[in-house]
Amino acid sequence: MTLQIPFDNSYARLPDRFYVRQTADPVTRPGLIVINAGLAADLGIEAEALASEPGLAVLAGNAVPEGAVPLAQAYAGHQFGGWSPQLGDGRALLLGEVLDGSGNRRDIQLKGSGRTPFSRMGDGRAWLGPVLREYVVSEAMHAMGIPSTRALAAVTTGDRVFREGGAMPGAVLTRVAASHIRVGTFQYFAARCDEDAVRLLADHARTRHYPQADTALDLLNAVIDAQARLIAKWLGVGFIHGVMNTDNMTISGETIDYGPCAFMDRFEAGKVFSSIDQFGRYAYNRQPDIAVWNIAQLATCLLPLIDPDQDRAVEIATKAVHRFPEVFALEWLAVFRAKLGLTADPDDEDLAEADSHLINDLLSAMETGRADFTNTFAGLATGTADRAFADPAPLAPWQLRYAARLAQQGGADAAAMAAANPQVIPRNHLIESMISRAVEGDLAPFRALLETVTAPFAPAPENFTRPPEPDEEVRQTFCGT
Repeated sequence: MTLQIPFDNSYARLPDRFYVRQTADPVTRPGLIVINAGLAADLGIEAEALASEPGLAVLAGNAVPEGAVPLAQAYAGHQFGGWSPQLGDGRALLLGEVLDGSGNRRDIQLKGSGRTPFSRMGDGRAWLGPVLREYVVSEAMHAMGIPSTRALAAVTTGDRVFREGGAMPGAVLTRVAASHIRVGTFQYFAARCDEDAVRLLADHARTRHYPQADTALDLLNAVIDAQARLIAKWLGVGFIHGVMNTDNMTISGETIDYGPCAFMDRFEAGKVFSSIDQFGRYAYNRQPDIAVWNIAQLATCLLPLIDPDQDRAVEIATKAVHRFPEVFALEWLAVFRAKLGLTADPDDEDLAEADSHLINDLLSAMETGRADFTNTFAGLATGTADRAFADPAPLAPWQLRYAARLAQQGGADAAAMAAANPQVIPRNHLIESMISRAVEGDLAPFRALLETVTAPFAPAPENFTRPPEPDEEVRQTFCGT
């Protein structure tokens, strides 16, 4: 079966300073781990062709499919607040773009495909663990309705990758995204005072992601809205990204780059997992604030396009950025109202304030009572939320208020609760165990975990829903790239 991918590569038609064209470094012995058949079909690609020997050669970077224009994208970024003027795709190549079954443009990218001019001191490779982590978590996020890059395929390379833990099996992830345009992409050109490139990029992003946006200010406002929705959804499932650098914030509003990411087990508002986040910059409860900070960097890049008068541009952009907290608050309230089965007139400000207090008081009770985040919300619909608490005493008075609120509206919105509260998430200890087994050559735990977390609202076996035992708890996560 011949592999045919219907490429239509708009990013490659931008000027050469936006990227470096090159092919991947070949690998020794490509081996199939998994093909996402459903996603392949949506992209107009035959899954069987991807799994064939010629298809594996493409997925491993050993062959360039017809119509592809492999390139490494240029971008910059603030990493933990520190400015890096040149980052770029150091271990990834954009093969090209396709239009999916809904007419949406999607990037197809190889991640772990070898060195590029942006690799700096890195080897450009990925080992098996981070590839499987991103595959599982990104597909789980998609299944939960959270905008995310997706995984089309994962393959082994037959080569070893050397990291602090020693020699690891190499792998390549084929990632699909609405685009890989980041805040850092704009920063790359703005830092070089390349206003023409910023304008071209803004026009490209508007056309691609927000066709209703007529101006750079419209683009900024659209990104603000998209990121507010995204971060609210993250908080709704207890997700901590871990590296919310500006090069990891997409213009499309998709979650991207699942390095030291983690889902909370026991709720802690200031929870941090990432080993490199030593000061809690990207803690669970700081993610909305960091989103504002990142968007302010985007706004700075767009100033010359917003108004030729710099003072006027700053005034307009600042007003736009200051919209974020209000937009986020509304999105957050909508997410958690659904989780609690609350209904309300969206214009009822008094009830909105009361509901916000009710939700925050639940979170406070959960933290005091050392409650499992996912199981608490899953248990609200069945009356078993107290089982998620190590100490259920703080929950009891809150439940009385909750019952009164539900009585006020005539009962919980059960359908909303069922759609908003996953029964299962990719728990950290399960991911780490799955990776350990995969390194030993056993992919059965990977397949079982993937199957379970991509049906997150269905009943799941107890071993996937129970919190970790003390000796299983993962307290730190690592980029591991």
